[in-house]
Amino acid sequence: MNKERTKVLLIRQHNMVDYILLAGYVNRGESAEETLIREVKEEVGLDVGTYKYMRSLYFERSNTLMLNFVSVTHDETRMQINAEVDHAQWFAFDEARRVIMKGSMAESFLLTILEHVEAENARQLNS
Repeated sequence: MNKERTKVLLIRQHNMVDYILLAGYVNRGESAEETLIREVKEEVGLDVGTYKYMRSLYFERSNTLMLNFVSVTHDETRMQINAEVDHAQWFAFDEARRVIMKGSMAESFLLTILEHVEAENARQLNS
């Protein structure tokens, strides 16, 4: 997410048409938080400023527990994708809802993130 918390970064991989969220595997001896920071840096060249754990879901196809974090980068302009990513693009929240892969775990995680951030933004406006 960008520092203003108004856009979310989605990617395309493996010649797919649909957009998904960044994801990665935990290396031996690495925490989930360290993995988050490393994967974002490796895949799109961005530094994670802040992050928050949201929830987890079991992904049967790869027999993997997927952990969902929301993270914020302080400089969205420094994006540099690696060979694992075909395309990366920043989307406003409504547009992200439209382009995310429908029925996917990525969509479920994205909706959780956006619901949380939008509620937080609304609370800040009302205070």
